[in-house]
Amino acid sequence: MLRLFVGLQLPEELRSQLAGISSGIVGARWLEPENMHMTLRFIGEVPEDTGEDIDAALSHLSAYPVEIEITGTGSFQSRDRARAVWAGINLSPGLADLQARVEAAMQRAGLAPEHRKFLPHVTLARLKRVPVESIAPYLEAHGDLKAAPFTANEVALFQSHLGHAGASYQILATYPLAGGG
Repeated sequence: MLRLFVGLQLPEELRSQLAGISSGIVGARWLEPENMHMTLRFIGEVPEDTGEDIDAALSHLSAYPVEIEITGTGSFQSRDRARAVWAGINLSPGLADLQARVEAAMQRAGLAPEHRKFLPHVTLARLKRVPVESIAPYLEAHGDLKAAPFTANEVALFQSHLGHAGASYQILATYPLAGGG
């Protein structure tokens, strides 16, 4: 079985900038800079032959390069507990189109449609049993986060490896964004 997702790699300068604000919340498990990315479509565990179908579908992906702009911070919460802290990404028309094309490719590969709303972000930290109010100072301090925009010229198929220290990610393949066809 393979645990997969489709995403965008971040430039080293951006990962360094985000690592620079990766502290200040007690109980947070901060992502290592090399693991920072933007997910376009979480896939989850699939058999290897489905992984081959996904690779084939992404090989035929036709989309334009897209400008990515980091803007602000936020969190995922359930009830009164924060589960993750993230840096937001502006949902431009180009990014929305790319995500829709990736989603269509995943369905062509035989995956069920994703029903969760697409919220582009870069996860900075995962949290367990952290009260929402305890992350408020962090979100306030970094709420105006901005970074130089960058152009994503390729999409990547990542494999997630779960371990005691959290997940680590390996790029299995990249697919150039050369045109919208």
